[in-house]
Amino acid sequence: MRSVEPAAAALLLVLVPSAAAAAYDANGVALGARESAVKERFPSAHCRPLEWASLAADRRCDDSRVELGGVKVRVTFYLKKDAVEAFDVRFDTRDLERLLEVLRKSYGAPVSEGRETVEREGKPARRFYRALWQSGAERALLSAELTQRRASMLVSRGDFEREIYRVR
Repeated sequence: MRSVEPAAAALLLVLVPSAAAAAYDANGVALGARESAVKERFPSAHCRPLEWASLAADRRCDDSRVELGGVKVRVTFYLKKDAVEAFDVRFDTRDLERLLEVLRKSYGAPVSEGRETVEREGKPARRFYRALWQSGAERALLSAELTQRRASMLVSRGDFEREIYRVR
């Protein structure tokens, strides 16, 4: 992977699965990386303790000055015991196709993807798009409700997605 220097106004977020470690990373910060690596690659990230008790993470680092393939995104890294357990990329749904093109070049073809319409009695139908990339216990799940403004992609390992908001 080539190195990208951070710009003053924005950082380029480069997401690639590493063939050697089968790890997904964001601009060189892989799952399992230390908080110092997050701060080094994302100098405008704001890191703080997690606001709720969770077995999945104890800290988070947020950065809103990030760009992925020309798409402005926001990224949040979740850490536990000084190791990145997951990161969440949020973006405007209107940029979905452009972002998918970048992700397919970086990650390859998703192991599953599809569109779904959910009909609700007396309410407008809801349309969704989902794509999943997976390598062992690590996964990247992109999810977009096509009629909503914001969409997201969660890259995580282990039981992160199940544990992060579980009430204790």
